[in-house]
Amino acid sequence: MARNPAKLFPQDYVLKALVLPFVPDFIKPNHVTVMRFVLTPLVVYLLAIGNLTFGVPLFILAAFTDMLDGSLARVRQQITPWGIVFDPVADKLLVGLVMLVFALHYYNLLVVLAAILFDLLPLASWALRAKANRGLMMANLWGKSKMFLQVTSIVVLLLAVLLHLPVLITTGQIILIVATVLGAIAAITYSL
Repeated sequence: MARNPAKLFPQDYVLKALVLPFVPDFIKPNHVTVMRFVLTPLVVYLLAIGNLTFGVPLFILAAFTDMLDGSLARVRQQITPWGIVFDPVADKLLVGLVMLVFALHYYNLLVVLAAILFDLLPLASWALRAKANRGLMMANLWGKSKMFLQVTSIVVLLLAVLLHLPVLITTGQIILIVATVLGAIAAITYSL
């Protein structure tokens, strides 16, 4: 059964009340997605050179744009085929590259690679569906939860390194393991 793209998620109600009133009408969801594409190389560069002072807040901002663009699209009824396709691509670029450049140094190699693999499987499924003209796939709760936990895992890791709190590295890896399990479930349910 296809998900209604206009159906609001719980975070949409929160953002609708607290954030969206401050986003000017001329800013469209696709503008926010493009912003994430632009921010990603800068985030990755800053983290690669070890500049956590700017890299951590910029990562948090870039990750927040994922929630913002989706909520803007659903609440303001500005969902576009471009956004449906490129929003997840922007997400996977941001999270995947940060995992490869930064998290790989602190987390278990197999966990990081599994997280990235389960992130890419839905893209392959989407591409096959598009090629067969079977329509666009929509994000589901498993995928949304996976993305939230992946970002949380990375934020916890970045804070662990920035604040010299090694116990948070283990916490972050546990969160990433849970996110990877949800990623596997999302990959399976997207493919159905």
